[in-house]
Amino acid sequence: MTDWREHGVRIVHANELDTNTPQTAGMSRAAAIDFARAGAQKIWAGTVTIDPAAKTGAHHHGELESVIYVLKGRVADAGPGDFIFVPPYVPHQEINAANEPLECVVVRSGQEPVVVNLDIEGVEKPQTVEWVDAIHRKRS
Repeated sequence: MTDWREHGVRIVHANELDTNTPQTAGMSRAAAIDFARAGAQKIWAGTVTIDPAAKTGAHHHGELESVIYVLKGRVADAGPGDFIFVPPYVPHQEINAANEPLECVVVRSGQEPVVVNLDIEGVEKPQTVEWVDAIHRKRS
């Protein structure tokens, strides 16, 4: 059993974030919650900043699931307070068309800093793909 007095709640302050994590062109990642900083065993969390009028290279995060929470700015149809879910192996690209930085918090389902940068053509205009299944119906 883990001694909660020794391995309990941890606070990682803004000035303790680690930028020595895999990067993708057009964005800056910083790790906040990982094994080294907080003793996390199953998740990774950090920040992502995308400069004004910038777009990242296409990439994916292997078998990891990712959740992106938008703090400031807009990415596609998401703005401050919105969540974005990125399933495993799904190629994606962040595009910041605004004149202000795009700032997000990212949480991933594993500890490995998996970033697979892809050598594929990026997109100029994002394509909307409807999620259609037994629960989500196609919009009329």
